[in-house]
Amino acid sequence: MFRLIAKLFASDAKDLRKRIYFTLFALGIFCLGSGITIPWASTVYEELGFLEIFNLMSGGGLKSFSIFALGVSPYITASIITQLLQMDIIPYFKELKEQGYVGRQKIQKINRYLAVIFAFVQAYVISIFYLNSNDVMVMLKTSLVMTAGTSFLLWLGDQITKKGIGNGTSLLIMAGIIESMPSIFTGAFSAFITAGTYNLPVGISLFALFIIIYLVVLIGIVWITLAERRIPIQYANHTTSSYNSKQSYLPIKINSANVIPVIFASIVLTIPSTIAGLLKAETATNFINKYIVYTTPTGFILYIVLIMFFGYVYTYMMMNPEEMSKDLNKRGGYIPGVRPGEDTSKYISSSLGKLTIVGSIFLVILSGLPILMGNISSLPSSVTIGGTGILIVVGVAIETYKQIESGLVSRRYKNRRHSR
Repeated sequence: MFRLIAKLFASDAKDLRKRIYFTLFALGIFCLGSGITIPWASTVYEELGFLEIFNLMSGGGLKSFSIFALGVSPYITASIITQLLQMDIIPYFKELKEQGYVGRQKIQKINRYLAVIFAFVQAYVISIFYLNSNDVMVMLKTSLVMTAGTSFLLWLGDQITKKGIGNGTSLLIMAGIIESMPSIFTGAFSAFITAGTYNLPVGISLFALFIIIYLVVLIGIVWITLAERRIPIQYANHTTSSYNSKQSYLPIKINSANVIPVIFASIVLTIPSTIAGLLKAETATNFINKYIVYTTPTGFILYIVLIMFFGYVYTYMMMNPEEMSKDLNKRGGYIPGVRPGEDTSKYISSSLGKLTIVGSIFLVILSGLPILMGNISSLPSSVTIGGTGILIVVGVAIETYKQIESGLVSRRYKNRRHSR
């Protein structure tokens, strides 16, 4: 890490430093905008349900109705939908997927158009539910401002990708989550030490224990994020014993689905309460609050089951073993000791299934920790350990680090070629 920082300040890395400075400047604009509240809107004091994860991504902007209240969440929704549509649901999207770079560019353009539409719809629905106003014009103005904020962030994310370092959209999400993190430690410090609930030595010990547990969870997330199962691949046109050959692998991550199962599970659990709220059915609302909300024992169990279910469904949709087997066969590759075709598909499916169990359990633990902490401790709701937000931060940070490291390696290689 320190070597990387030292290399960044070398004379041959001037261009890379400029890209990093531009990225930091753009993220600073995002953080500044997240603190600007829409003048006629008010802070949301009630629970946001599944929208809490999007509130976290926007740096808490959703609860305060900031101009960047939605963040890039509409783009995430659009991306998930287009990913699902590529799975033989609509032939046009499957054709775009098979077109390579050109197809990806067209899908990106569709994602942006859909994101703007979803932004307005989401903003208007949120205004109806959480804005204390019966004035239609006020809700429309709020929706337009929030939609404009999302559109600006999509443009800003593109500028970071082109002129900065890393994936712009991912970095904006990470910045929003990091912006919300200081409240975790300040809240814990206040609850353990300054609130007077515990005497000073006990309070300091509990705060130190909180930091240690948080770091252990962080290390575990880094390990799970980097962990992968490497299935050895052999190609018919060369052998592993050939001169200067390298072993090829088919890498499968432990947590291939990332945080998508948690988002889906949260949405499903929130749908009943949303419908009951629209219908103003008091009996149904009471039943939902007693048995379905994930802070209740039955709701928590249902939440876990849904995460496991969506973990399997989404992983197998995104990484179809049959398609992976066919693609491997087209490129003249095979798994040593496994016959091409159906046997290869079954082997990949079996490996993917075992890894998905581990990844889904990991997601359950990570997303369940904050809920359990809230139920068994008297700490403020802002003080949590775990949560899917930190998983997103770690994933984006690792990818950005790799891109910076790759940039430095390529510059060193070019300098060596010029020196010759």
